[in-house]
Amino acid sequence: MYYSTNYKSPLGEILIASNENSIVGLWIGKQKYITETMPKDITGMDSHPILKEAKAWLDDYFADKKPELSRLPLAPIGGEFRQLVWKILAEIPYGKLTTYGSIAKEVAKRMGKDRMSARAIGGAVGHNPISIIIPCHRVVGVNKKLTGYAGGIDMKIKLLTHEGIDLTGYVI
Repeated sequence: MYYSTNYKSPLGEILIASNENSIVGLWIGKQKYITETMPKDITGMDSHPILKEAKAWLDDYFADKKPELSRLPLAPIGGEFRQLVWKILAEIPYGKLTTYGSIAKEVAKRMGKDRMSARAIGGAVGHNPISIIIPCHRVVGVNKKLTGYAGGIDMKIKLLTHEGIDLTGYVI
């Protein structure tokens, strides 16, 4: 069984979904891939403890309290490759950036391969079903290129700016 609640953020409406024990999704507005990453048969339940904790986490995030990811049980739905990419995303510190290429190198290393396509990484990053909490917005392209965010580049810029990242010199 899956449950959902809505959260009114400074960036707009956010939909949060969980199973009995973990957060399985967080989508900003009508972001790209929402229909592909959202579980079917979701029941609205604002009082579910996991969803209440996710809202509290978001309250802290938007209040600049830098909440720890470990505070929330996360269970994004996806295959083994995507799970690995999302695990690496979750390791990106608050207020820091990394590149698709850096993630590709790390994935290749963890999978025991010589190399990995940054394009494949981009696909997995773009299908992250728990945006903001699993910080896919902290991934940029080479040469300071702000690219690829399922919630839109404007939303990515707002999240990065919120985290205090100086985007001087970055291009869209």
